[in-house]
Amino acid sequence: MTTMSVRTFLGVGAKLPAHISVLLRGNHGIGKSQIVRQLGRAHAQQLVAAGKAKHADDVEHIDRRLSQMSEGDVIGLPSTDGEVTRFNPPDWFLRACRKPCILFLDELNRATPEVMQAAFQIVLDRQLNGFLLHPDTRVYAAINGGASYNVNEVDPALLDRFWVVDIHPDEQDWLAWARKAGVHPTVVDHIANNSKWLDPSPNADPGKVEPSRRSWERLSEALTAAGIGDDANHELFYPMCLGFIGTEATIAFHDFAKTYDARVSGKDILERYDAVRNRVVNRGVDKLNSCIEKLAEHVIKHCEKLTDAQGKNVAAFMADLPDELRISCWSKLTAQGIEKIELARSLHAHCAKLVLDVFGVPMGAAGIGVTPNIPGIFKEQAKAKK
Repeated sequence: MTTMSVRTFLGVGAKLPAHISVLLRGNHGIGKSQIVRQLGRAHAQQLVAAGKAKHADDVEHIDRRLSQMSEGDVIGLPSTDGEVTRFNPPDWFLRACRKPCILFLDELNRATPEVMQAAFQIVLDRQLNGFLLHPDTRVYAAINGGASYNVNEVDPALLDRFWVVDIHPDEQDWLAWARKAGVHPTVVDHIANNSKWLDPSPNADPGKVEPSRRSWERLSEALTAAGIGDDANHELFYPMCLGFIGTEATIAFHDFAKTYDARVSGKDILERYDAVRNRVVNRGVDKLNSCIEKLAEHVIKHCEKLTDAQGKNVAAFMADLPDELRISCWSKLTAQGIEKIELARSLHAHCAKLVLDVFGVPMGAAGIGVTPNIPGIFKEQAKAKK
C-alpha cells in the first residue's frame, strides 16, 4: 500500500505530470473530494504561472459520481448525418477536451461494468470515441476500500494505469484544513483535544451513525446555520448532533461544549483581552495554539494596521505566552510579510520587544536594536527612520 498523509500527497501530487491519472483510496468521510479540490487549486495556479490560464478560477473542477451514471451519461448519445453514426460526448467531457480542467471521477468502484470500461478509456487513452482530453486536463478518481463497503473489484488492468495512493489523513491534516475552511471553533477545538472522535471506531457497525471528518464539517454547518454553535445548552444542540455523529460522540462533544472555558475568539483577544484573559492564561499548549490561530486569522483578515488599543491587547496576550509560543504567534501574525507592511509595522511597534526578549536582544535607543529575522522586513523600516 502507498499510504500517505494529506500533506505528503499534496506535495507529491502537485509534481506529477498532467497525463498521469491519480487514484485515491480511503474510507468514506475522510475528505477525498476536498483533497482533490485543494490539489486542483494548486494545479490551476501552476497553469496561471505558465501563462496557460488567465485566472485560477478559469480552470474548471468537474466532479462526476460514477455510481449514479449510466453508460450513456459517460460516452454520450449517438447522432447520424444519414450516412454514418457518431457519438456526441456529454458536455462535461467536451469541456475537459477544449480547455484545461480537473476531472474527478468519484466512486469508481461503485459504477456499473459499462461505466467502468468507459472510465478505463479515459484513464488509459485520455479520450472517449475520438475526443481527446486537453493536454493539461488532469484526471483523478476515488474509491472506498475495505470489506465494509459494497463495491466492485477494480480490474488490475485499470488499476495499474493510475498512480495509486492510500490516503490516511492524521488529525493535524484535518485540523489545518478545518481552520482554513471555517469549521466552527468549538468543533475544531474539541477534535484538537479529543482526536479519537474524529473518525469512526475501527469496529463500527456499518449501519450505525458514527463521527467522520465529513460529518463534523456538516455538523458545523448545521449548528452555524441554526445559530446555536456557541450555545451548548440550547434544546436543539444535542439532538442536532445525534443525527451527524451518533450517540457516543454527541455525549462527548456536548459535555465538552458545555464545560469548555476556552470560548475565546480572535476578536475577543484583539479588542478586549482584559475581559477574557482569565480564560487564556495557564492553559495547555493545544488551547493556547488555538487562541493564536484565531487571533492571527482575525487580524490578517480584518486589519490593515492595528490601533494603539489593539496593539496593546496583542502585546498583553503575547506577554502571557511561553517563549516558544510567543515566537509562533509573531510568525503567524506577520506571515503576510510585505503584503501587509503597515500591519507588520504596527505589530512591531507594540510587540517586537517581547519577541527580542526571548532571544535576550535589547531593542536599542532607536527602537530597532539588532534586527531580528522573524521576518526580515524591519530593515525596510530601519532605513525609513534614517
